[in-house]
Amino acid sequence: MATLPPQPVAITCPNCRTNFQTPVFQLVDVGQQPELKQALLSGRLNVAVCPKCGTGGLLATPLVYHDPEKQLFLSLFPQEVQAKPEEQERFVGTLQGIVMQGLPADKPKGYLLNPRRFITLTSMLDAVLEAEGISKEALMAQRKRTELLGRLLQADQDEAKVKQLVEDNRAALDYEFFITLAAYIDASEAEGDTESHERFIQLRDQLLELTGFDQQLPGTDTEAPNVDEAVDALLAADETSLRELIAEYRDAIDYDFYEAVTTRAEAARAEGNAAEAERIEAQRARILETTEQMDRQAQELFEGAAETLREVLQAPDLRQALTERREQLSEAFLLVIAANKDAAQRAGKPDIVARLDEIEKLAVEVVQESLSPEERFIGELLNAAEPKDATKLLRQNASKITPDFVKRVNTLADEMAEAGRKEVGDRLRQLGREAASMLF
Repeated sequence: MATLPPQPVAITCPNCRTNFQTPVFQLVDVGQQPELKQALLSGRLNVAVCPKCGTGGLLATPLVYHDPEKQLFLSLFPQEVQAKPEEQERFVGTLQGIVMQGLPADKPKGYLLNPRRFITLTSMLDAVLEAEGISKEALMAQRKRTELLGRLLQADQDEAKVKQLVEDNRAALDYEFFITLAAYIDASEAEGDTESHERFIQLRDQLLELTGFDQQLPGTDTEAPNVDEAVDALLAADETSLRELIAEYRDAIDYDFYEAVTTRAEAARAEGNAAEAERIEAQRARILETTEQMDRQAQELFEGAAETLREVLQAPDLRQALTERREQLSEAFLLVIAANKDAAQRAGKPDIVARLDEIEKLAVEVVQESLSPEERFIGELLNAAEPKDATKLLRQNASKITPDFVKRVNTLADEMAEAGRKEVGDRLRQLGREAASMLF
């Protein structure tokens, strides 16, 4: 394998003046060492951390990035590195030779002769991600989330500052923000960085209490997403089933998902099937647009539920406040209550937990009181302990089974499936089939 191992560099800590060495990569060749790509994108490559005081950060160092599949050859010379043009050319030329040695003879090499040059790491990373099909808008949104996370971490010891940041940026503390925070939690745990891991978890718990959001939103589960399965299903989806399948596979639709879709398009084009490559790329654009639209709708729904909860918490008469807001007592409202209870329990605030328990109980009562007899009966069927118990209830209430009832059950099944609640949707469809069979 033709590659360049990391070079040890002497560092003096700017905080405590401790001298130590840290490995620095000058070449990221995705074809030879694919694991370096994710380390670079996640900000974990060429980072120096003082072993004594923990002060650390990214190092401003020259870097060459090579991806043979995407024919990317990029060079970075940060502004802080005051290298003469001839020194830069010599550096890039040396690494160019190493890269060429690692390429098979039948692979294209012409793109290596004209490297794209960058003076900031951010701009180079943007080029890498854009080659993966990630839009500039998505990159900017992610950068804003990361910047907000940094400001929250700086203020995490000052509760008043955190609250003010939350109030000023409430709209930005959405599903995608908590997904970003969860990624940092997972990365710090994988790297054994106990201090950072604990800080991220403490910040997450604090934000959950202040916002009412939870990183485990509808349509997700605790199992690792199956990216290949999601790609197969969504690339084959037609317009009528796309939203439902996006809801089902939402937890798998991330960077890896879009990278896998792009790989399939490139494979089809390499095989000479340009029509299939164009179809995949068009479907990818539809998936991206629909997913962003659904995420915005979910964000608005949960923001509204969180605002309703804040209003109810401040009301002197809970039942009256909930009755006046009957139309806002959706499933999202109950999920926001659950997220707040979980955060309050972790924070050791039993009085808040008790208050939220009371609101949850009264909200369910208010909703039940306003349900039609048909809706109550569907609720009974769904709450049956076993499918056979639901079948028994249907037989015992044959007079309630009408064509309109069957239509209502099937409509609810579609709504649940589109909201990502596949199990409930499947159960309702089964109930709809059983009820329909009783009409004949």
